[in-house]
Amino acid sequence: MKKIGVVLCGCGAQDGSEIHEATLTLYFLDKLDAHIEYFAPRKPQWHTIDHSTGKVHEEEHRQMLEESARISRGEIKDLSQAEASTLDGLIFPGGFGVAKNLCNFAFEKENCQVDKEVERIILSMHKAGKPQGFICIAPVLAARVLGMFHPNLTIGNDPSTAHILEQWGAKHITSRVDEIVYDSQQKIASTAAYMLGPTISKIAIGIEKLVTQIMEA
Repeated sequence: MKKIGVVLCGCGAQDGSEIHEATLTLYFLDKLDAHIEYFAPRKPQWHTIDHSTGKVHEEEHRQMLEESARISRGEIKDLSQAEASTLDGLIFPGGFGVAKNLCNFAFEKENCQVDKEVERIILSMHKAGKPQGFICIAPVLAARVLGMFHPNLTIGNDPSTAHILEQWGAKHITSRVDEIVYDSQQKIASTAAYMLGPTISKIAIGIEKLVTQIMEA
């Protein structure tokens, strides 16, 4: 049974992990009989958003691991405990929290810095030759951390984001929501998901292909 890590960063499309993308990832992994290990940084979210209004709760502060446990049904570890030696693959679902909590791409764009634990596990998995999947906006993590290896990636068809990924050394490939881009040399799979949308059944096609690729790599 393959052990696949899933890295979460909160619970909600605007301030954490995108719940549809995360749940579909878990569903397809379970369907393929993977043993899933859940991880999240034990750190505060950048902010908390009321998803019904889009307003920021200025005085409410939530923690990534605690919020991510809502998705994992309580079974989750601090990302600092993730080790490439014990995993067969790693997947990062998307959500705006990736660009706010796992890195600061939402605010700094081309000057983005990646969380140190996120950077560590991505580099460790790459060095070990283990496959990694990046969904929606999460390919910015791969591009920023692994840009020197010039990985093939996709975030769909957004020119401004694609341009930044290529500035970091990645090669962006335009894709549809039902497609993945797989770099067999770097063992990196990506799919646009809600970067393109428009609905859960549409993004499911690409996510299933990505999960299958990670399991087969």
